[in-house]
Amino acid sequence: MKTDAVRGHLDGLLLSVLESGPLHGYAIITAVSERSNGVLELRKGTIYPALNRLERLGLLRSVWESVGERRKRCYELTDAGRRTLAEERTGWREFTAAIGSVLEPAPAAGHAT
Repeated sequence: MKTDAVRGHLDGLLLSVLESGPLHGYAIITAVSERSNGVLELRKGTIYPALNRLERLGLLRSVWESVGERRKRCYELTDAGRRTLAEERTGWREFTAAIGSVLEPAPAAGHAT
């Protein structure tokens, strides 16, 4: 799926995969891909600017961890990030319900389809 398809939903996707615990960038990309059965494929050039922005907003924090000789930056949700994730989920449910009611309207009472 094109990266454009997740525009407007990227923050919620990133916050959601970090809900269960800290992850580094590649693990975040992998988690989004696995949860979407490979439909959503994020690129490094897409997520790192978003992660940095979310950190500046106080929704994430990061720490550098050493794995052997490599260092990885791990991100985790803050309390503000958890609250924002809850708001993202509520907004998503409202959005999909509204779109669903337009794409698949309920039959009008008294009218056979």
